[in-house]
Amino acid sequence: MRRTPARRPTMKDIARRAGVSESAVSFALNDRPGVSETTRDRIRRVAEQLGWQPSTAARALSGEGSATIGLVLARPARTLGVESFFLQLVSGVQEVLSHRRLGLLFQVVEDIDAECEVYRRWWAEHRVDGLLVVDPRDDDPRPALLDELGLPAVVVGSTGAARAQGHAISNIWADDAGAMASIVDHLYGHGHRRIVHIAGLPELAHTQARMASLRAEADRRGLPEARSVTTDYSDTGGAEATRRVLAGDPPPTALVYDNDVMAVAGLAVASERGVAVPDRLSIVAWDDSVLCRATHPALTALTRDTATFGRHAAEQLIALLDGGTAVRIQDDLPTLEPRGSSGPAA
Repeated sequence: MRRTPARRPTMKDIARRAGVSESAVSFALNDRPGVSETTRDRIRRVAEQLGWQPSTAARALSGEGSATIGLVLARPARTLGVESFFLQLVSGVQEVLSHRRLGLLFQVVEDIDAECEVYRRWWAEHRVDGLLVVDPRDDDPRPALLDELGLPAVVVGSTGAARAQGHAISNIWADDAGAMASIVDHLYGHGHRRIVHIAGLPELAHTQARMASLRAEADRRGLPEARSVTTDYSDTGGAEATRRVLAGDPPPTALVYDNDVMAVAGLAVASERGVAVPDRLSIVAWDDSVLCRATHPALTALTRDTATFGRHAAEQLIALLDGGTAVRIQDDLPTLEPRGSSGPAA
């Protein structure tokens, strides 16, 4: 059942509640002369009670200039500066938006609650016409909130057991489970039986999909020592996790990292511990980048055109803004690029 979007409070609503004219409301809220201080204070209190915010949105998509699309990342800010995935994703998004003269409003916050608050504020202030939503998770509060607000959105990434719900919420995703299966196939074919997955944030749906796929592939092949260890995606977190698992008895023969930054950090830890790669330890990175290709040995990695993935997401959002229906689309499966960091198990 389609939900009626919430209506934004207007100056007319404030005038009615405060018992004054709309021009008096305009004078009071814009700090212009023409009303008494007592009336000005009463109008401002009513505006606050109604949740009114001044509109700062660009003009509508109908043709008079450009509008704005929003993107919020609830990630530790320190992990974003060195991770290439989001830079490539945004570059693809921006390429599409620029053709429609759409701006991109970007913000980093600490957690999902703060992200929801940003959405409410942007909606109240008329800041954005639609949203790109990343890092979906189970029990995700964002689709229901955006449906309530009536903001079109595209959820970028696997939604796991949950689904992006809403009459104007699309979903574009890649098969994380299938990608993990291809990595396990590669490592198992090289004789690896002790495989450890250095994963990202555990609450994210794509992390859960990768971990579940590793367990399923390990059970199918009889690999009781295959397991996942979660981190915060940072190089520091990846290095610490690598030290812990390499100190095990027996240590793993292969490590799979959820991003390129952690994989490079893991390679450095192996070097400092005198663990030869790939003679004693094979390493695979989830997302390929110049970092993976610049190390020695170069890192085996999953490759995909992340910029194109971003373009596809932006195209789906524009389709919603143009009145299209919500869709769920699986993007291309990442492919494994074997390089010098993976080889036969010792």
